[in-house]
Amino acid sequence: HSWPPFIMDEGSVPVAEDPGRRRRVHGMLKLYYGLNEEGKAPEQPESLDPCDINGPHFDPELYLNKLRRECSLTELMDQETCMVRQIRSLDSDMQTLVYENYNKFISATDTIRKMKNDFKKMEDEMDCLSANMAAITEFSARISGTLQDQHAQITKLSGVHTLLRKLQFLFELPARLNKCLELQAYAQAVNTHRRARCVLQQYSHLPSFKGIQDDCHAIMDKLAQELRQKFRDGGSSAKDLSECVELLLQLDEPAEELCDKFLSHARSRLESDLQGLEAEIRPYPSTSATKDASVHGLSSTTAPGSPADGSPKNSSLPSPASNTDILEFIDRGCNEFVSSLCLVITSYQELFINHAQKGELASKNIPQMANGKLHVFVDDLAARYFMLVERRIQEEKGVGDNSLLVRALDRFHRRLQAVAKLLPGSAVPNKGTEIVIRAATERVKQYLSALQSFYMDSLTDVRQALATPRLSVAGTSVAGPASGRDAPTSLPELLSSLSASILNQIKSVLASVHLFTAKDITFSNKPYFKGEFCSQGVRESLVVSFIKFVCQSSRQFCETAGDKGGSTPPALLLLLSRLCLDYETSTISYILTLTDEQFLVQHHSPVTPVTTLCAEAREAAQKLLNHYVKVQGLIISQMLRKSVETRDWVNTIEPRNVRAVMKRVVEDTTSIDVQVGLLYEEGVRKAHSSDSSKRTFSVYSSSRQQARYAASYTPSAPMDTNLLSNIHKLFSERIDIFSSVEFNKVSVMTGIIKISLKTFLECVRLRTFGRYGLQQIQVDCHYLQMYLWRFVSDENLVHFLLDEIVGSAAHRCLDPAPMEQSVIEVICERG
Repeated sequence: HSWPPFIMDEGSVPVAEDPGRRRRVHGMLKLYYGLNEEGKAPEQPESLDPCDINGPHFDPELYLNKLRRECSLTELMDQETCMVRQIRSLDSDMQTLVYENYNKFISATDTIRKMKNDFKKMEDEMDCLSANMAAITEFSARISGTLQDQHAQITKLSGVHTLLRKLQFLFELPARLNKCLELQAYAQAVNTHRRARCVLQQYSHLPSFKGIQDDCHAIMDKLAQELRQKFRDGGSSAKDLSECVELLLQLDEPAEELCDKFLSHARSRLESDLQGLEAEIRPYPSTSATKDASVHGLSSTTAPGSPADGSPKNSSLPSPASNTDILEFIDRGCNEFVSSLCLVITSYQELFINHAQKGELASKNIPQMANGKLHVFVDDLAARYFMLVERRIQEEKGVGDNSLLVRALDRFHRRLQAVAKLLPGSAVPNKGTEIVIRAATERVKQYLSALQSFYMDSLTDVRQALATPRLSVAGTSVAGPASGRDAPTSLPELLSSLSASILNQIKSVLASVHLFTAKDITFSNKPYFKGEFCSQGVRESLVVSFIKFVCQSSRQFCETAGDKGGSTPPALLLLLSRLCLDYETSTISYILTLTDEQFLVQHHSPVTPVTTLCAEAREAAQKLLNHYVKVQGLIISQMLRKSVETRDWVNTIEPRNVRAVMKRVVEDTTSIDVQVGLLYEEGVRKAHSSDSSKRTFSVYSSSRQQARYAASYTPSAPMDTNLLSNIHKLFSERIDIFSSVEFNKVSVMTGIIKISLKTFLECVRLRTFGRYGLQQIQVDCHYLQMYLWRFVSDENLVHFLLDEIVGSAAHRCLDPAPMEQSVIEVICERG
């Protein structure tokens, strides 16, 4: 090859250039060869202009003449300069291309030289091969011509030989079958007989073939009998049993009968497993043990105020009806019954369904029949197994440890998935899931019952704590200083302890129930446990139901009132009212928010809103507080009524002291005020006058003797005093004795005092008084007025009722001679 003179030496290395210049050079090379970006020549019409320097018809002389005619000298020189620059640039680019591709050019030259040599050698070999093929063709034609005469004779003899071999096989068939029977080569015997069966049937009209056919039938009947016996024994391996069934089916044994025999044999083994499971389930010895387990197996903490507060309790109780726990029972059922059932399904399918879909058996529709029988068989035994599992789950009444039951249900559900994979379309897995759902639902009910029992037990302990005399913290009591410090001694402590224990118990129950939705539990991804169980099961059936139970059971304390307010301690009513109010304020929202966050509750189905529960709790708190006011008012009223009814007010002596019952009323009212103040805020009062405790009462405000003793008090002395009394009441505010109270101390005390003074007023109206009786009422009312005004929201209410009492006493007095106010004050201050 001849290269341009600017090619570098072979040993020299070109200088590396930047990628931009490389691309530019590559583009110019394409431009030089007239190629586009895809490497193809653009389809453009050829230019015929001889002055087109890039066209194929370029004529230099014409181009120069045109330039000389059209351009000036300066333009010609510029054109020359531009052309020289382009020529140099093209030369430089060409030199660069040669530098960069120098080794490729050398390699391409060597490759072309080598290809020439190789092709020359290949041409020689192809010539030799062609000569050999021609020789072979000539030799083959020569052989065919030589053997042409003997070919027909050889073909005839070959056919006769084949026929003789078949006849020999048929005549030796009985002996062959007997030999296979002796060696227990049953498969070989069946295959051998199957090869000859069609021929024997076709030529059975010939005596010799008829004899061979009869002998073969007798042998095959004996073989079938042995196969049936082997199948009935069932002691063979799965492979031998599969071969046995396949051979019997090939011998036209009824497939339905074989299926029934196989399933009957399997049923006996599986029923023995079920009997072993049933032996572990016995009837409950007593119902009381179960009830005790459900009530006391819940909590690890005791209610506030109980003597055993702080002592550990059993976190879980063993089932009273079984020696093994639920996990061991499920394990045994899975390892024995479910595993055996899966083996039976696998073997049965391999024998009657998979094998029957191959070969000659495929046309007998055996798989459909066998599959139907298998489904009936599995459903029947699974139903019995599920019944035993449900009976065993029902024995799990203790709710202390829920993890054991959840693990057992998870294992039960997990093992049933094997049945679903082996037997698609079976209802067994769905029924198993239904059992898990029912168990979870029943568990929630048990937890609700346990929470309710815990709540009632806690209230019992609170009642005991309220009834127990407070112990001395100084250590002088019999119980010792430790119990004095541990036991709650005040209402706030009892309330705090009760509320905390209930809340902790709810959290503990939620944690136990949350195990049903744990990520490592297989059935937790079921739609029920992701949706309905969380919203309806846990939120509604457990948490909301318990909150409603707390409110309803609290309201029931208001329905047991007797003559003295019932057997419920008033302090318990007050405490429960505050508990329900706290629930309405914050606890209900906290519990439901905790439940929603812990269980990721999706409110697709309708749920009870928080506002409804809060309204119910507030209603319960209001009812309890109203009942507390009524009970406390009736207790004080009972004292006042007896003090009025048991005294002879006509013949009584001149008063020298305040009656003891009035002091008791003031003491009890003060005690109630302290008690209510422990749980409720003070409330709003109206402004008191500076002389509230020194206020005096007009005996004649409603007396018919008003005109006689206080002529200056009324505008007209002869005016009817009843009319004056009615006019006075007309301009007074109406007092609603049994109205609802507000959630503060002042409102509660106002309600109690209203009931007490109203009872006092009505009792006074039913008695007849003498002079000293009226004066005693004056002293008592003044004493009450000295102390009661500070407990109520409006002191005018106390003044009005006490005015009414004194006025009614004067109205019922036979000799109304009131005591001097100064004497009354001296007596009251001395008392």
